[in-house]
Amino acid sequence: MQNFNHFHFKGQKPGEEILMVVHRHWFDILSHFFIIFIMLAMFFGGFVFIPAFFSFFSESFGRNLFFFLQNIFLIFIWLFFFLIWIDYYFDVWIVTDERIVNIEQKGLFSREVSELELENIQDITVDVLGIIPTFLNYGELFVQTAAEKERFVFHNVPDPYIIKDRIMNLQQKVKKKESEDLGAVIRKEIHEELK
Repeated sequence: MQNFNHFHFKGQKPGEEILMVVHRHWFDILSHFFIIFIMLAMFFGGFVFIPAFFSFFSESFGRNLFFFLQNIFLIFIWLFFFLIWIDYYFDVWIVTDERIVNIEQKGLFSREVSELELENIQDITVDVLGIIPTFLNYGELFVQTAAEKERFVFHNVPDPYIIKDRIMNLQQKVKKKESEDLGAVIRKEIHEELK
């Protein structure tokens, strides 16, 4: 089991222990980068085919215009790559011994943070659809709650069945501790009434 003592996040409660930090599966970002690979192929293909088919781009002014347009296209590819990486890297689910924190990056300057107390979990469902997700063992994890936000979704996470089992075990421990604490309070009150 990995040690997460060096991790911390804003709003972490004193004594709250981080048990899992989950990012999306690597294949998810690779599938988004497929578009980048196509754009790079177009970029390099443009150097070969455009000047060969359009003689205008062989002249001095046309060549300068061609390189200018190619550089703008390359900057666009770089920005697109950066946005995909930011979205992948900053989408994270943190599972602690008390709650689940979902940090979802939405563009460059917007982030949504929501949390779910473990005792509010009603059900967890795993959805692995397709051949590639089955072989690479990743999928969606849906956490049904009794809270205001009814459903937490872990998108394309690795080992969803293991994450589900760990969260369910944590939830059972929290419920057991709550019932033991309640039993202790009731026993104390009964013991005080009998005196």
